[in-house]
Amino acid sequence: MTQDTRQEKLTTYFLINVFFIIFFGVIMVFSASYMYAKENMGSSYHFLGKQLFYIALGLGLAWVVSRLKVLFLYKHAYFFNAFMCFVLSLTLVPGISVYIKGSRRWLNLGFMNLQPGEFLKYSLMLAAIKYFENFNNYSSKQRLLYMTGLLYPLGIFVLQPDFGTFFICSIIISFIAFLSTFPRKYFYSAIAVGAVGAVAILFAAPYRVKRVLAFLDPWKDPRGSGFQIIQSFLAFANGSFSGQGLGNSNEKLFYLPEAYNDFIFSVVGEELGFIGVLVTILMFLSFIFTGFKIAISLKSRVGQILCTTIIFSIGFQAFLNMGVVLGVLPTKGLNLPFISYGGSSIVANLVALGLFFACIRIKTQDNKMIKNVNESEAVSTFNKAFGR
Repeated sequence: MTQDTRQEKLTTYFLINVFFIIFFGVIMVFSASYMYAKENMGSSYHFLGKQLFYIALGLGLAWVVSRLKVLFLYKHAYFFNAFMCFVLSLTLVPGISVYIKGSRRWLNLGFMNLQPGEFLKYSLMLAAIKYFENFNNYSSKQRLLYMTGLLYPLGIFVLQPDFGTFFICSIIISFIAFLSTFPRKYFYSAIAVGAVGAVAILFAAPYRVKRVLAFLDPWKDPRGSGFQIIQSFLAFANGSFSGQGLGNSNEKLFYLPEAYNDFIFSVVGEELGFIGVLVTILMFLSFIFTGFKIAISLKSRVGQILCTTIIFSIGFQAFLNMGVVLGVLPTKGLNLPFISYGGSSIVANLVALGLFFACIRIKTQDNKMIKNVNESEAVSTFNKAFGR
């Protein structure tokens, strides 16, 4: 069996895996939301219909992105990231941003509330790969200038505040720095400084400290900070081994907040039991394993790092969400990729998969051109971004 044949088989398995995760997510969104939607929106299908629309939109954008040349995206990585940083900054502007539950993370587009942070994760990936892969070729001025583009959005996340996305993006930057040719002496120093900074940011806001304390002992404040995680525990306890049956969750009946979003995994546990929890975990493990296998098989170094980071970020967030819902990690406000309800999340993650498949299509000549990319190259036209 040739390498191309093996890669095609892995890609097919990967697509099937993604299909089942999304299909499972659609079922669980409807199951977790239909009662809330009927009582508050007038239709049991309100959230289901919107989720299907977001999936269709995401698939369309993913196809477009998959046809782009990675060379084009890589050459203009700083521009794309700067644009997303600008969009992210708009969330701090009153009148433009949407204020929900003490945070300004969204922009009202009419048909949906856009959360720029979900998309910025992937523009940040491209910029970080380009920065760390070319770090040794930059002057001190360039290093500081381009580093600003990586750190600026982290500051915006703190101001919103959105500590969950802040944490994910910090991990993404660290992961790319580790995989790249970034000098180790700078890497370990940056990790130490970043860890100290993250702890300082955590304890700078009382509500974050309260979340940590609630995670350690939710029963200390069962009606306040510990309420959500206790309800999650009850959901898993009710589910036992085989579950209450699809659609039969009690916790989603206005007991468990965000039952169709951040805590949808609790509904999976209650309705489908340990079996449903295990199947969900196995689907994500298969997603990560197959995605990494495909990434390793690529001949392009940039393609390898980008694909590995996309799979890592989605998989890491999935298991971070599961850890929060199971009570082994502090609450961070992160949803379960492809399964939780949410337009920005599902669209951004599908676009990321489009980028993943664009990397698979990198040809030998494109790989050589990527290696030779530098700051003095002329700007490519948009037409060059499409086709082979």
